[in-house]
Amino acid sequence: MSKTPLISILTPFKNTAEFLTACLASVQAQTYEHWELIAVNDHSTDESLQIIQDFAKQDARIKVFQNTGAGIIKALRLAFLKSKGKYITRMDSDDIMKPGKLAVLSSHLETFGKGHVAVGLVQYFSEKGISNGYKRYEDWLNKLTIKGENYSEIYKECVIPSPCFMVHREDLIAVGGFQPNDYPEDYDLTFRFYKYGLKCIPNDKLLHLWRDYEYRTSRTHVHYAQNYFLHIKVKYFLEIDYDALRPLVIWGAGSKGKTVAKMLVEKNIPFYWICDNPKKIGSAIYEQTLYDFKFLETLDKPQSIITVANEHAQMEIRDYMTKISAESMIDYFFFC
Repeated sequence: MSKTPLISILTPFKNTAEFLTACLASVQAQTYEHWELIAVNDHSTDESLQIIQDFAKQDARIKVFQNTGAGIIKALRLAFLKSKGKYITRMDSDDIMKPGKLAVLSSHLETFGKGHVAVGLVQYFSEKGISNGYKRYEDWLNKLTIKGENYSEIYKECVIPSPCFMVHREDLIAVGGFQPNDYPEDYDLTFRFYKYGLKCIPNDKLLHLWRDYEYRTSRTHVHYAQNYFLHIKVKYFLEIDYDALRPLVIWGAGSKGKTVAKMLVEKNIPFYWICDNPKKIGSAIYEQTLYDFKFLETLDKPQSIITVANEHAQMEIRDYMTKISAESMIDYFFFC
């Protein structure tokens, strides 16, 4: 029996026939060969199933199952149930792995041991070109990954790319695997890595090519809409970082600020609300009065949720927080 650890690659797929051949070829081209790909068909109506079954006939490492439920979360649960690997990773059926991806990620886990998440750099690609927004997200994400500081901005966006991480099987089980039904499922899992203290291993190697196209699920499905992201952020903030003995503040009264405020009101969480918009200061929303941002200095050790999206304004807020000796991820948290 091989002493080389088995890597299980979990790959739900649905109507990605156009991209599947390139995806599977990139997995077969890995320099690390001791892997199994657990592919779960989530009710495809195109040629996806036939394509992957043809690959499976030629490569016993590829195993194909039918989703007994519907949706990516149930597909991931089934894939994990059928997997046998020491290490677990995901792969999107429309993406491409760089040849050394599995070797690099597994090597990092071998070196650092349990309690760690191996991550790598990602790069978007598209036949129509990448938008400025996606390029900025890629740059931001990779900058965090190079230093292993992914959690430092976890309340902004998902800081671990779903198809470019690897963990010990036992660690995935310890954080709850794919059991929660909360979307976005990759962001939820990332928060649980954070909650249970799994450390991100710094990595400066490009390992994954992330395909973008107009009908990609993360672009079109309601489960990846902004209100779902805010739900996840508020939920885990209250579980992990919120200190009920300290005053809670929302900074910003735009759409995101209002959404967060409404969630807190519904949960009966007391908070103060500040902004720097003269037209809103002194008014009330959800029966909560909006104060000038300098009201923050009158509070005793407040925690602030920042919902201001403008980057220049965010820089000014960071400078202000530094001036009043407030620390990021302890005293203030950027939610956008």
